[in-house]
Amino acid sequence: MPWIVHDPAPVSTGARFGLILTQTSHFDLVTQLTTTSTCLKMISVIIPTYNEEKALPKILDALLRQRGEYEVIVVDGGSTDRTRDIIQAEPLLRYETAPRGRALQMNSAARRARGDWLLFLHADTLLPDGALCLLNSLENDAACQAGGFRHCFTGTDWRLRMISRLDNLRARLTRIIYGDQALFVKRRLFEQLGGFPEQPVLEDLLFSKKLKRVTRPIILNQCVVTDSRKFVQMGIWRSLARCLIILLCHVFKLPFLPKRFFADIR
Repeated sequence: MPWIVHDPAPVSTGARFGLILTQTSHFDLVTQLTTTSTCLKMISVIIPTYNEEKALPKILDALLRQRGEYEVIVVDGGSTDRTRDIIQAEPLLRYETAPRGRALQMNSAARRARGDWLLFLHADTLLPDGALCLLNSLENDAACQAGGFRHCFTGTDWRLRMISRLDNLRARLTRIIYGDQALFVKRRLFEQLGGFPEQPVLEDLLFSKKLKRVTRPIILNQCVVTDSRKFVQMGIWRSLARCLIILLCHVFKLPFLPKRFFADIR
């Protein structure tokens, strides 16, 4: 299916779709076209899902109202709730499946993506208005190869606001972009870096470290908004402590945590 064009300017989607049909490989096509054409100058929004029936409808509704030139790929990891029905009910989406695991799912969808930009969006996170138009406007900026957004939670709890402020400060200082900041990256660079490390957790942290070696990711001033439901349901302090423990285990190379530590909250 062709991608979505929410733009008042006339766009020759037919010609573009013809190019997609004749592609031999993502990398070869991008290499050829970036020197002769701008046909693939669009965004592939990739959303990994697993049992996200509560948050997904709102996220998709807001996303498909975005202006810009983009496609949306939702890649499911074997949901047992209504997630698959929600995805398949929307004809503008590309529905894919992959083995469960955020890194596995995102890498699988990235291999099928058609866009010049890849934007990885969590299924409980809202993009700010105008986010995709803004990213479209950065397409010809050679200095911009990757980046993310500032982050905040829904709700008014002061603890959530504090966590978001500290996280945004961390991102500004370190240029390490976490998954809930809607990481975006040029597809060719993503492929050159080998995609996300296919491990159960911290795939975003490890990929960001690889990014920093070859480019300086930008942090856009607009905020993505994550549903605070999971944080609140587990307990805000407990959720924060769990995140810190995972990071400490990584930093100090401590033994991997037991599987029950990562129990799903839906």
